Amino acid sequence: MEHSTPSDAGQTPQPVGPMAGAGRPHGSSPAPLSVLDLTVVGEGEGAAAALERTTALARAAERWGFRRFWVAEHHSFPASGSPAPAVLLAHLGNVTSTIGLGSGGVMLTNHAPLVVAEQFGVLNAFHPGRIDLGVGRNPGGLSTVAKALRRAGGDMSGGDFQAQVEELLGFLNNSFPDDHPYHRDQVHVVPQAPDLPVWTLGSGTTGAETAARLGLPFAAAFHINPDQALRAVDLYRDTFRPSGTLPKPYVMVSVNVTCAPSGQEALYLARSGALMMMRARQGRQSAVPAADTAAQYRCTPDEQSFVDTWLNAVIHGDPDTIRAGLTDLQRRTKADELMLTTMIHDFDARERSYALVAEEFDLLANGS
Repeated sequence: MEHSTPSDAGQTPQPVGPMAGAGRPHGSSPAPLSVLDLTVVGEGEGAAAALERTTALARAAERWGFRRFWVAEHHSFPASGSPAPAVLLAHLGNVTSTIGLGSGGVMLTNHAPLVVAEQFGVLNAFHPGRIDLGVGRNPGGLSTVAKALRRAGGDMSGGDFQAQVEELLGFLNNSFPDDHPYHRDQVHVVPQAPDLPVWTLGSGTTGAETAARLGLPFAAAFHINPDQALRAVDLYRDTFRPSGTLPKPYVMVSVNVTCAPSGQEALYLARSGALMMMRARQGRQSAVPAADTAAQYRCTPDEQSFVDTWLNAVIHGDPDTIRAGLTDLQRRTKADELMLTTMIHDFDARERSYALVAEEFDLLANGS
């Protein structure tokens, strides 16, 4: 199909200017800070409780001055209670008033672009100017789950993903050419959402390539695959084609952060996420284990290697350490925005982690 013009891709994310830190007030962050919440289901808990905690965290993130609050899409995954981002965002929009809300992301492997455009058109109508639509390619679950979702096998290629994004933009912007069957047959989205910001997500290069070709902002999943995410950011910037709404590249980098009053406690808390990820890689998916469970687990040498590698990609420590880590990550990636996610068991500790970061960077005073 003929793709929609990049100038119709959606609003430019809020401009933030140079991010290197020069001239920024003391106490400010190296880049605006946002939150990616995975609706963590902890050991001994249920998904309903996790959703209640996502609601509480969204309200708190708004009070603390974070720029955006995004939610994920995971299916049949014991560690996350968020399989339906549009439904969850509708609820969060009603319990917050100013913070940006978005999907990190909707997996186009699982959904028809028309349905996604309709869902987010409704969200945008209820909460104009507050909704981001982040889209990705991975199914958000095992291959068997992906087959159950879309009634077909196989993965989506890079070309297929770009075609899906182009179709999505065509629906959102009503920009199909005259000879396109959807234009001829008057297939359109109600309500229209031509100004809805659309992002592509990726831990690899496919999302970066699509964002660059279509002039969209790119969210790099450093928290999933640090090395690949760094390469994806470089590729995106090197191949970016300006659009009418996004004249230059805009990069948001997501990173796993655990902040606590001491570095020892932060490491103790962060091991929960490492153990959950190790189990998932072994085909033993589980809820996020309690910190004591993770501390008492005895790893084999191979398991310990995985845990150490995973923790090396987590910025964990006291507030000074978090400041240094985020500043260094922004320097390496030149990110226009950083999105923090915290994969630990205890909700009070998770909430405290974000509160400490907000206080360290004085987000309310400095307008993240």
